[in-house]
Amino acid sequence: MTLAGKHVAILGVGRSGRAAAQLALREGARVSAWDSAGPDTFVGMPEAVDIHPGATAEDGAAVVSDLLVVSPGIDTYGPYVAAFAQQAGEVIGEVELAARFYQGRIIGITGTNGKTTTTELVGRILAHAGLGGVPCGNYGTPFAEVVLQQTPPAAVSLELSSFQLETIRILRPEVAVWLNFAPDHMDRYPTVDAYRSAKLRIFLNLGPQNTSVVRSGENLPAHPSKQVTFSTTDSSADWFSDGCVITHAGETVLDLESDTALRGLHNSENAMAAMAACAAIGISTATMREALHGYAPPPHRCELIRTLDGVEYLNDSKATNLHALESALRSQTRPVVLIAGGKEKGLDYSPVVPLLREKALATVTFGQIARPLAALFADAVPTESVSTLADAVAAARSLAPRGSVVLFSPGTSSFDQFSGYEQRGNSFRDLVHQLR
Repeated sequence: MTLAGKHVAILGVGRSGRAAAQLALREGARVSAWDSAGPDTFVGMPEAVDIHPGATAEDGAAVVSDLLVVSPGIDTYGPYVAAFAQQAGEVIGEVELAARFYQGRIIGITGTNGKTTTTELVGRILAHAGLGGVPCGNYGTPFAEVVLQQTPPAAVSLELSSFQLETIRILRPEVAVWLNFAPDHMDRYPTVDAYRSAKLRIFLNLGPQNTSVVRSGENLPAHPSKQVTFSTTDSSADWFSDGCVITHAGETVLDLESDTALRGLHNSENAMAAMAACAAIGISTATMREALHGYAPPPHRCELIRTLDGVEYLNDSKATNLHALESALRSQTRPVVLIAGGKEKGLDYSPVVPLLREKALATVTFGQIARPLAALFADAVPTESVSTLADAVAAARSLAPRGSVVLFSPGTSSFDQFSGYEQRGNSFRDLVHQLR
C-alpha cells in the first residue's frame, strides 16, 4: 500500500489517532485530524497535521479523503462516522493501518475476557524467545507506534477488541487466539449477534498456513486455518489444565502454582492459550516455561490485596461484564462475599444466580445498578445494597468470616462513579489497606 500524495483523514485524536497520523505522515500522506472535542484534545498531534477541533457530522460530509482512519472509541456504524465516510475512498482503523506497514509476525488475541493477561503472557514469551514481542493494540502501545520504531520487533502480541476488529480489511494474524465469548458492550451493539460478528472478524483472512487457538466447545464457524484447542473441562483438548498444572501431548508443561502467581481456572485458560499460540510459531516448551517463571497477573485481575483476620481480599476490578464475574466466582475455592455493581450496561445478570448459590455466602451491591442487582441476587444469598464502594467494603468486611474471601468483581463498567476500572480498582485497594 502506498500513501504518498494521498489524503488521510484521522477521526478521533487519542493516542491511537496520533500514532496513525504520524505513520501516515511517514508514508508521505497529507493528513487531517478531526474530533468533536476542543483544541486541547489535539495536544501531541504532529505539527504537519491539519487539525479540526469541534468537528461535526456536517463537517464530515464535506471531507474528501482517500483513507479515513477511525478511532475504536467512535461507533463505526453511527451517523458521525457515516458522514465522514461519504466521500472516503476506504474506511479502516489504526490497527489495520499499522498492519499494512508491518513486516513481522502477528499473534492476534481476542475474547470477551482474558485478552490483556493473555497478551502479556504472549509478549513475555516472545521477548524471552528473542522475537521482541511487544504487547500492543487494545492493550499497551498502539500498533502504529510499534511500526514507527526504528527497528520494529520481529513479532507482536496484538490484543484486538471488537471495536478494532470492525475496521480490519486485510489484517491476517499468523496465529489467531479466540479465548471466549459472552455478551458485552450492549450499549454499543444492537444485538449479541452483532457483537459476536465483530469478534469473529479475527478469522476473516486466515488461510491453511495460519493457526487458530480456540477454547474447546466454542462452536465457531468453519475456517481453513489449523485449529488448536485448550480447555479446563475437556481432557481431550490439545492443551488441558486442572487449574494447577498445564498438560500438552500427555506431558506436564507448566506448574502454575510453583512456577507462576497465576491462580484460578480462567488464568489457566489464559496461560494455555498463550503457550499454544507461541508453540504454533515454533517456540519450545522449555523457553515458554522459563519466560513464565515468576509471572504475576496485571493489577485488577483477581489481585490479592491482603489477608486480614483470615479473610482474603481480591481486586478483580477488570471484571466489567457478566462473563468475567462468573469466571472469577467459579475460580474461588473459599466461600465468597461478593462486591458487585457499577454502571448500567443493559446486561442480564440472572445467569450468575445459580453460581452465587454454589459459591457465595453473601453479596454487597453498589453504584448505579445496586438496587436491581440486589433484588436479583437476594434470591440466592443474603444481600446488602449500598451507594458507594467505601460502604461496600465496610459491609463486606462485616459479612466475611475467617476462611472466606471478599471478591471485588463488579461485573460491569465503572463509569458511574470512576474514570475507569483502574481507578476503581485502586480505590478498592486503598480502602482495603485502610481496614484495621
